Amino acid sequence: MPRFLLGIAFYLMIGSLAGVVSAADSDALLPEMALGAADAPVTIYEYSSLTCGHCANFHRQTLPEIKKAYMDAGKVRLVFHDFPLDNLAYAAALLPHCAGPQRYFGFLEVLFRTQETWAGSKDPLNELKKVARLGGMSANDFDACLGNQPLFAAIRDRAAADGKAYAIEATPTFRIGDQTIVGGQPFDAFKKIIDEALKAAK
Repeated sequence: MPRFLLGIAFYLMIGSLAGVVSAADSDALLPEMALGAADAPVTIYEYSSLTCGHCANFHRQTLPEIKKAYMDAGKVRLVFHDFPLDNLAYAAALLPHCAGPQRYFGFLEVLFRTQETWAGSKDPLNELKKVARLGGMSANDFDACLGNQPLFAAIRDRAAADGKAYAIEATPTFRIGDQTIVGGQPFDAFKKIIDEALKAAK
């Protein structure tokens, strides 16, 4: 097994030993991470994996359009939920949470924008460590983050609960009111449903 896979397996084996996290502890470890006005009439719930190419495309291309058209005007907010599809995605998902609420979306966006660099690397853990270092994490901080058993368990359990509650089988998946968008859809697909939701909210 390549060295980087051994490294990921080691960190995630430690995390997988963590038991089920209570709902209260999960809420404390995973506070709601949202972009946009708290009182926006429409909320988009996003379920994404950091190794998912369509998820990265949404953050690179479609989300900026949604921000410009709706979020900047206080009409829409987006709530992000981790839905890791593989071991590397789990490792990456830990980092924004460890960075803290103020830096969460900054880390998230950098990870999506540099996805091809670290996810496609022969040594993705080392590349993730570089991203973490640029974000102000020390090597010790990085190691502690990837070995954070309660946080790993909280992400794992919430993703499982979301998958069951909303029948999520692919990423990205988005919920807007009672409507669902799955996969790499263009801005116009979101615009249609957002406009309908805004009209209904009046």
